Amino acid sequence: MVTHSPVWGPDKLGPDFEASTLDLGEDPDDEGNVVTTLVHYAPQQAGDAARESSATSSRPALVWLHGMTDYFFHTHVAEHFAAQGYDFYAVDLRKCGRSRRPGQSWHYVSDLAFYFADLTAALDAIPNDEVIFIAHSTGGLIAPLWMDHLRHSDQQRHRRLKGLILNSPWLDMMGVPGQVLTPLKPLLYALARIAPMTPLPGSNLTAYGESVHKDFYGEWNFDLRFKPLAGHKKYVGWIAAVFRGFDAIHSGRVDAGVPILTLQSTRTQLGQPYSDSANHADVIIDVSQTRRWAKELGVHYTLHPIKGARHDVFLSLPDPLQEAFGACDEWLPTVLDSHKSVQ
Repeated sequence: MVTHSPVWGPDKLGPDFEASTLDLGEDPDDEGNVVTTLVHYAPQQAGDAARESSATSSRPALVWLHGMTDYFFHTHVAEHFAAQGYDFYAVDLRKCGRSRRPGQSWHYVSDLAFYFADLTAALDAIPNDEVIFIAHSTGGLIAPLWMDHLRHSDQQRHRRLKGLILNSPWLDMMGVPGQVLTPLKPLLYALARIAPMTPLPGSNLTAYGESVHKDFYGEWNFDLRFKPLAGHKKYVGWIAAVFRGFDAIHSGRVDAGVPILTLQSTRTQLGQPYSDSANHADVIIDVSQTRRWAKELGVHYTLHPIKGARHDVFLSLPDPLQEAFGACDEWLPTVLDSHKSVQ
C-alpha cells in the first residue's frame, strides 16, 4: 500500500475536524503553486487514543469529493458515516475552497486530468486499506476518469478503491441539444487553445444556492466566499476541459473498475428563479442525462433515484436526505463484504 503521512492541523469546521495541505508543485496552468486539502473527521470527544487509532485503522474510509463552485462543509455527512463505522475524509481540490490561493482563478483547470494528482495525493495520505469515494456533480465526472486512469496505469493504488458513490454526477451538457452542441465543440476547443481565459457568459440564477443556504430558504450553513450563490466565474478553457471529459465518458471506454451506486433526484427543474419547487428537484443538471451515462461507467452498477432530492442529495430536505443515507448504508456493506469474500 502506498501512503504518505499527512501533517494535520486545525480545520475551519471546528475541533472535530482536522486538515492537511498536500503540496502539488507548479500549476500546469501557470497560476503558481497548487495544493489540495485533505480534511479528516476526528471527533474530539473520542479522545487522543481513539483519534490516533482512527488515523491508522484498517476500517474502510469514505472520501468526499465536491463539485464546481463547492467545497466540503457537510459535517452531518461525516457524522453519519462515522457512526456507521467508517473513517471519513474529504478533498478540496486545487483552487477550490480551502485550497485556493490568492491570485488563482477559482476552480480553473484546462484539463480535468490535472486533478488526478490531487486525488492520488489524497489517496496516498489515507492509511486505510479500503477506500470508497463519494463524488458530487463535477466531482462525479472527475472521479471515474481518475479511477479509469489508475486501472490502466497503477493497479496497486487502484486495488485500494472498493467502490464509488456518485451524488448527482454531471456527465453531459444540460439544456443544449446534441445537434447544436456537436458542431460547436471544435470551435470551442480551438478557442480554448488560443484564449483559454475568455470568460463565459454567466447566469444570474441563484435558485440552488438560495434553496440550500440557511440565510435564504435552506437549512445549511456554508461559506459564500467559497460557494457563492451564483457560482464562480467560468472560462472557456475550463468548459472545454469539461466537454473533453464528457467526450471520454460518452466514448464508452471509461471504466472506473469498481462497483458504483448513483444517487440522484427524480426530477429536473432548470433555468427558473427560486420557488418552493426548487427544494424538491435538481435545478443544476438534467437527471435523465445522469441515468443515461452513469451506467456506462462500470459493470457493477446500482441506480437509486430519490423523490424530492436536491442536486446535492445530501443537502436535501429530511425525508430524501434520510433515504440517501439509507441507500448508502445498505449498499456499502454489500460492496465491502463481496470484496472480502473473493480475497
